[in-house]
Amino acid sequence: MNNLLRITPKDNVAVALCAIGAGEAIAVDGVSLVAASEIPAGHKIALTAIPAGEKVIKYGFPIGYAKADVAAGEHIHVHNLHTCLSGELEYAWTPTFPANETAEPATFMGYPRADGRVGVRNELWILPTVGCVNDIARALEREAQSLVGGGVETVYAFPHPYGCSQMGDDQENTRQILANLATHPNVGGVLVLGLGCENSSAAIIEEHMGDYDRSRVRFLVCQQVEDEFAEAMKLLGELADNMRGEVRVPCPASKLVIGLKCGGSDGFSGITANPVIGGFSDMLVAQGGTTILTEVPEMFGAETILMDRCETEELFQRTVRLINDFKRYFEEHHQTIYENPSPGNKAGGISTLEDKALGCTQKSGFAPVKGVLAYGEKVSAPGLNLLSAPGNDLVAATALAASGAQIVLFSTGRGTPFACPVPTVKISTNTPLATRKHGWIDFNAGQLLTDGKTLPQLSKELMDYVLAVASGEKVCSERNGFHDLAIFKTGVTL
Repeated sequence: MNNLLRITPKDNVAVALCAIGAGEAIAVDGVSLVAASEIPAGHKIALTAIPAGEKVIKYGFPIGYAKADVAAGEHIHVHNLHTCLSGELEYAWTPTFPANETAEPATFMGYPRADGRVGVRNELWILPTVGCVNDIARALEREAQSLVGGGVETVYAFPHPYGCSQMGDDQENTRQILANLATHPNVGGVLVLGLGCENSSAAIIEEHMGDYDRSRVRFLVCQQVEDEFAEAMKLLGELADNMRGEVRVPCPASKLVIGLKCGGSDGFSGITANPVIGGFSDMLVAQGGTTILTEVPEMFGAETILMDRCETEELFQRTVRLINDFKRYFEEHHQTIYENPSPGNKAGGISTLEDKALGCTQKSGFAPVKGVLAYGEKVSAPGLNLLSAPGNDLVAATALAASGAQIVLFSTGRGTPFACPVPTVKISTNTPLATRKHGWIDFNAGQLLTDGKTLPQLSKELMDYVLAVASGEKVCSERNGFHDLAIFKTGVTL
């Protein structure tokens, strides 16, 4: 394996594919260097002298400017590299996207729903409307495991701390996320569990659910019954009986909606896992399926690439608002817009937000942008969509599920055990992580560097794996019993 990778011919830095010792002679693309200091794996090394103030180029785009003169062979990182980014910007639309592609139809085994969507799971959910009933929901989850069997694949409760003491858009976000999850296609049955005095009551959640399949939903307000536990178990039993005989049937891959997310990124994220996911995204879109890219703050610095792929000027303008509204959100809370990447990102070799964003957006592949979604909005346009949500792993992954994603693909260079309300596929950027944390990682994109596999090969393998997961194969987090829900907190608490 080569010890350096120059991602594009325009780059004046290369990425160390393995740790390089101080004084070690190295070469890439005909450029011979001597490492001025130790270069950790995933970190950057200057290929030429870069004067102070000059742009550092990676992925063919600037990722910042040199804070001091940098000699060829020097380590490029946070000590000598600074972001070029600033506040809100004005943008021009210059459409540059390939023509839509089509592919031979693929299928998976799923659960068709009355609204035309398809579930990849048939689960029984307990969804609290307010944090006050969280412990009841947890107790019900434990007791209701006796209902698993037949068409009931599992029983999950999703505690959260919201639903009361919220105002305005913040409260509306909670209501819409809960309503969307209550009508999610992976749910064969759901008990909406309320207290009775909260702002976001069971009745209000129902109003936000729109036209839903009433055979699959039950509501219980704990203050209105003598024994809430017994009454809840009765309702869960009814839902389970309705689900019992349901079986998987062949469904077209065009019915798949897949969320795209990364977390605990490293210097290999934009080289292995994210491009592999991007290849998968293009394959699914060619099937008529849908992918959703989120983490708006991690688009900063690469947003023009996405804007230029917007299919219409209206979508371009919505993407501009998506970006600038999120920047305004930071400013209104008196926070630095570009306080990113995280300590773990930096340890893995990511130096600036541009560096992170250019790697992050690789997950979107090359397909045109067909939709731009507000937080809590359900996806409706097949193809690649952009979703407004923060970079936080749990919040963003929950937002993807609430928008209709039946599965979330989550690339990581550091590793994480969490899962959102839908199957969360962990894709490692490097082979050592996949080997060490095999109880967390489902797919190893590090094979791109270690096993001689090509990007198209791995993207096709990922497509096959996603179809298997959609057909019922459990991912690590499901086998571990992990499931989480996190809602975007945007306002005051009363």
